[in-house]
Amino acid sequence: MGISPTEMLTALLLMLLATVAAMAGGFQVAEQKAPWRIHTLFSVECQNYFDWQTVGLVHSHRKARQPGPITRLLSCTEEERRRYKGMGLAPTFEVPSMSRHPKTGDWYPAINKPAGIVHWLKHSKDADNVDWVVILDADMIIRGPIIPWELGAEKGKAVAAYYGRQRSFPLDDYFRYLIGCDNILARLHTKHPEFCDKVGGLLAMHIDDLRVLAPMWLSKTEEVREDRAHWGTNITGDIYGQGWISEMYGYSFGAAEVGLHHKISDDLMIYPGYVPRPGVEPILLHYGLPFKVGNYSFSKLEHHEDGIVYDCNRLFPLPPYPREVRMLESDSNIRRSLFLSIECINTLNEGLVAHHASMGCPRPLWSKYLSFLKSKRFIELTKPKYLSSNQSSSLMMEQKQPSDESVRPHPKIHTLFSTECSPYFDWQTVGLIHSFGLSGQPGNITRLLSCTDEDLKHYKGHDLAPTHYVPSMSRHPLTGDWYPAINKPAAVLHWLNHVETDAEFIVILDADMILRGPITPWEYGAERGHPVSTPYEYLIGCDNVLAKIHTRNPGACDKVGGVIIMHIEDLRKFAILWLHKTEEVRADKAHYATNFTGDMYSSGWISEMYGYSFGAAELNLRHIIRREILIYPGYVPEPGVNYKVFHYGLRFSVGNWSFDKADWRNKDMVNKCGANFPEPPDPSTLSTMDENSLQRDLLSIECGKALNRALQLHHEQKCFSSDFITNSRPVMVTVSDEEEESVNRTVKLPASISRSSPHASLLHQPRILDTSLRIWMIGIWTLSVVGFLVVVSVVLSSGKGEISRTKIARKKKDKHFYDMERATET
Repeated sequence: MGISPTEMLTALLLMLLATVAAMAGGFQVAEQKAPWRIHTLFSVECQNYFDWQTVGLVHSHRKARQPGPITRLLSCTEEERRRYKGMGLAPTFEVPSMSRHPKTGDWYPAINKPAGIVHWLKHSKDADNVDWVVILDADMIIRGPIIPWELGAEKGKAVAAYYGRQRSFPLDDYFRYLIGCDNILARLHTKHPEFCDKVGGLLAMHIDDLRVLAPMWLSKTEEVREDRAHWGTNITGDIYGQGWISEMYGYSFGAAEVGLHHKISDDLMIYPGYVPRPGVEPILLHYGLPFKVGNYSFSKLEHHEDGIVYDCNRLFPLPPYPREVRMLESDSNIRRSLFLSIECINTLNEGLVAHHASMGCPRPLWSKYLSFLKSKRFIELTKPKYLSSNQSSSLMMEQKQPSDESVRPHPKIHTLFSTECSPYFDWQTVGLIHSFGLSGQPGNITRLLSCTDEDLKHYKGHDLAPTHYVPSMSRHPLTGDWYPAINKPAAVLHWLNHVETDAEFIVILDADMILRGPITPWEYGAERGHPVSTPYEYLIGCDNVLAKIHTRNPGACDKVGGVIIMHIEDLRKFAILWLHKTEEVRADKAHYATNFTGDMYSSGWISEMYGYSFGAAELNLRHIIRREILIYPGYVPEPGVNYKVFHYGLRFSVGNWSFDKADWRNKDMVNKCGANFPEPPDPSTLSTMDENSLQRDLLSIECGKALNRALQLHHEQKCFSSDFITNSRPVMVTVSDEEEESVNRTVKLPASISRSSPHASLLHQPRILDTSLRIWMIGIWTLSVVGFLVVVSVVLSSGKGEISRTKIARKKKDKHFYDMERATET
């Protein structure tokens, strides 16, 4: 039977449609099996207060097109559950109430959050079919999709909002409350206080991390809640001093305990009333605090018992319209803040309108406001927000971390350290500069060299490091006080006033340090207003009358020092205060005593350290204190911590071997060819019986060997020069390519640096003459050798015709370049 062309065409079309359908089905299956399954959780109780918040959050979840389901973890007592009316408000998973603790009887409803998550993980089928979990508070409005992996989350690294001191908000004191991460509270409640992150609000993490964290989150919440002795505001930052934020500490301490790190963002979430950064689009509103727009105000606490969810067609007080907001504020960025505030209320009201319609309420009467909520204008204003290009590139580039320094998007860094014209600082400089070259530290390094005119006449170490010369203040020009430590702030101030830099962050070190790895602001979270530093707990003056005398903000005094990472604009304002406060504390001899300063010598020797802390307190610079940056050799390291800096300021020992920098104060280790420190023991000789002692001794040995290696490389270069050739034999050292680059960086003294000294022309004139004479002598010697070789080659060529002219020329050329290279080295 024949088939007509029409039937054939129909059959082909059916086959094509079947293929397309099969492909579509395949895509659907693939989509269902996609590995990036997200689930959003939030915790509430059976109260009207949480019901209207639930309506707002669930509505915004749908409006923002947040991927995956949302689940309300509902904690109710049996009595509350019997009379509760809001079971249909959201997809709900009921969890037992722990508001009244079953063992202690303590009334603390906030514990329901970690307890509810633990229960959900154990008993919900959803928990077995999810990869990523986003945890929010009920009093939030989602403005755009929260995609964990796009925000930088990965296994072992959660994304969170910053819950430390916030900026640009009149109620700033509310947001100092996680200060317990920096004080005794963290040391009491976690073995790893250095990992304590001040985070909360928005949490996004892998389900595997949540399974490990959740029980510890609950346990640490109970632990902190029971620690009534440390509920005080000065310990927790809680303005009520009632342990109300124990759950927040429970999270931070629990995460530190299990080693869960965070990518902390201060841009993803914003409180209505805050001013967002220019160009930043927050994707989450957290209306936890009162806010105002002109004469309009809103506080969630005013609606604690409000049954607005169940009162048909009742809404929250109407905020100003957008055109009215434009007339309130001329500053565009502050105006953006006001728009965010009214968006929060409008979205809550829009959710209530939709909810009232779903519960069968009569259709509301027409109003201008309801018309606005349904208008294209409002839809356009509140359409889903996505990460700005700046936010996205910053987040993704942090993930990729390209190895090519030239294409990294990170801010520029410049490293500074301060020394004096002394052999004591010269060998320290050699060690630091050598380790800088090996560490991978981005940017350049500059030595701030403080010398008197007399010192400069005799100083030999000009070429040890790129150098900025500064006037010495060891002898104070006004008081005559002898205090060399003041040169540090004085030198930093001089450098800022005399050197143009394009660096955004400045890293300030001490000379007696060895770098083991890069110290960067992006790794430790430094930002404007929030320098990073390491703890100096012995600065007890921050807690007593010393701080009250010398700063208007004693509560902002941080016990820090050693390593400093500070934004350049903060440093420009701060440096003069650092110097001034150092002078002030140094002059306060009435409070030199150990019980005031912690200085065991009671001599005011650490006045500069207090000058730093008090100066920073004056500007309200709050430090991010990171214990994992620095370690003193001789101290037992925390397990698994890769310290970036050795600070060999104290004596340390391994067996019978010991090192104390003070023993080498008057020894010229740099200009005496071949000089080195006593070699530390071989690591193979160490006992492995005690792991803590073993790791401590290995670090001590590493520090000692690093100093000797730096000296060896310095002497190898120095001892080939004509200054030393007649006095000693060169020290032959094999140098790796990596270390050779370090040596080159160590000895290079750019012309711009040398000219920065007012004494440069006087100092370097005899050195230039010596160098010129040397070049002439070497040139004459080289020409003589080359002439001799030419004569020999002519004689040989006449006697031995088998040697080709090409080979002779090549040998002459090679020998000439070899001799010239040797001449250049010397």
